[in-house]
Amino acid sequence: MRLLQDSHTITLEDLPRLVAEHAEAAGMYDTAVFLVDIRETVLRRLTGRGLDAAHGGQQFTIRGSLPGRAYQQVTLLTERDTDGRQNGRRRCWVAITDGVERLGVLRADTETEDEATRRALRDLASMVALLLLSKRSFSDSYARLVRTEPMNVAAEMQWNLTPPPAYAGQHATVGAVMEPAYQVGGDAFDYAVGGSVLHMGVFDAMGHDTAAGITANVAVAACRNARRQGASLAETSRHIEEVLVEQFGTSRYVTAVLAQLDMDTGRLTWVNRGHHLPILIRGNRWTTQLACPPAGPMGSRLGLPVTEATEQLEPGDRLLLYTDGITEARDARGKEFGRDRFTDFVLRHHSGRHTLHETLRRLMAAVLDHHSGHLDDDATVLLAEWRGNRQTDLTP
Repeated sequence: MRLLQDSHTITLEDLPRLVAEHAEAAGMYDTAVFLVDIRETVLRRLTGRGLDAAHGGQQFTIRGSLPGRAYQQVTLLTERDTDGRQNGRRRCWVAITDGVERLGVLRADTETEDEATRRALRDLASMVALLLLSKRSFSDSYARLVRTEPMNVAAEMQWNLTPPPAYAGQHATVGAVMEPAYQVGGDAFDYAVGGSVLHMGVFDAMGHDTAAGITANVAVAACRNARRQGASLAETSRHIEEVLVEQFGTSRYVTAVLAQLDMDTGRLTWVNRGHHLPILIRGNRWTTQLACPPAGPMGSRLGLPVTEATEQLEPGDRLLLYTDGITEARDARGKEFGRDRFTDFVLRHHSGRHTLHETLRRLMAAVLDHHSGHLDDDATVLLAEWRGNRQTDLTP
């Protein structure tokens, strides 16, 4: 608690020193905080040296390193007598998470590795997560540290618009990813919780430039505006269309799936505005597209009726919302990644071996590998799982 009290007026740059001071008093030495980059490929040390801390600082890859394994598995791992030291201390690596959002890993050396020590390490990592969240929204140092390449203006807007990439609560988990992370144009995702209802949406604006990013931003803002005034899904989609037409005429449009899940009952409702249909995964055995008549892209003013479709989910069901950049990514021979490979990947990797969020990280890495490391179109996935009454299983 003293660490929390002392943190209120510090900046992100002060955090490593403050954590080290309080950790040492509790028997945890040589602590360091490592933050994951936007694409989740490396862990970079938060040095406290300000804007240029990312240059020349210590870092580890997510693949092939012990800290990376602690991050992937959301666990605590130890190593003995590192760096040639003979003091008998164990070096521990523990994932830093807020709920299920993974922020990085914490390093600390300890004299023992009993359960009380491991609990103290996890408690410290949880506190560090809260402190990072309280500082990152106004820290350019944080933004620079978690970037490994320059970001375009559209991506700058989108990453500041979107909610965190992971959520768990009230019987449901949500994870989302966007690529190309630094050059994204018109894709966006959104989710929010209101009472027992989980609101979700995936948007794909026409184009791949800054104008597309502006269009997607307007669409998401209009969606939130209508939703927060109690509008239904159909009314929300019509409000988005009205705002887009008001701002751009019919020169800009956005496709989307808007959905809401009653987390108490598992009742799913959604509308389709000219977008790819949602995919339902049940029992980790079969997948199906959820049918819903398309109402046409928002902003196109086609005047088609908006239909609200419904589906009763079962505990453990997963819902996939996505944009075409996922399925249409092509390899050097022109072969698409495809919907079947997309759903098979989720089935194979999210069958109990990995968390929902680790599955998405690996999925996007596979899509990028398929397209030689660079996508021609934006690719976004939102994966939600309804756990029914198994609330205790939500976090690793």
